[in-house]
Amino acid sequence: QVQLVESGGGTVQTGGSLRLSCAASGRTFSSYAMGWFRQPPGKEREFVASISRNGGSTRHADSVKGRFSISRNNAEKMVYLQMNGLNPEDTAVYYCNARDTLLTYSTPGPFWGQGTQVTVSS
Repeated sequence: QVQLVESGGGTVQTGGSLRLSCAASGRTFSSYAMGWFRQPPGKEREFVASISRNGGSTRHADSVKGRFSISRNNAEKMVYLQMNGLNPEDTAVYYCNARDTLLTYSTPGPFWGQGTQVTVSS
């Protein structure tokens, strides 16, 4: 099992940047591929980005490619989402996710954080 806690959300203006962090607890963090998902107001939760167990492979949704970047530090049990060029369509609750698989993924695993709100004002 792995427990996840997100931080780093907030309110920014269009074009701004934020860095989300996800702290994991549990001894088997490096056994999980990790991901970020988001749920915009009134919409379904959607895939944002994922990273393989060893950090060697990443996958990003088309809507965030070139603007967002996922990374991880297995020694510190941390996952990050660097978000640049934010626009109002990025407004959502962002969730950290873990899945017991080797490679990147877009279908979420069973482990979720509580979420962190990101609001982008125009």
